[in-house]
Amino acid sequence: MSVTPEPAHLSNHHRNTLRRIFEHPVSHNIEWREVVSLLDAIGTTVEQHGGKLDVTIGTQKEFIQEPRGKDVDEQTVLDLRRMLSSAGFEPDHA
Repeated sequence: MSVTPEPAHLSNHHRNTLRRIFEHPVSHNIEWREVVSLLDAIGTTVEQHGGKLDVTIGTQKEFIQEPRGKDVDEQTVLDLRRMLSSAGFEPDHA
């Protein structure tokens, strides 16, 4: 499986957030605001009633629940990995 290079238009901050989403083991200190900033940079986000974020990246669409605290939980990180990978966004591990 080949790794897709990081898009050139991402800032260093966004690239760092993307790398942290794909870290193994799962990082437990990825802030929600960093995730939203990344998603805004690569796709479209719309805040829904009830704290959900409607995210569209290419053909991928997800509804992500805003966490109670400042950091996203492990399941959200795994969901983000799946969505980002399917949309062609993975960090460059080379």
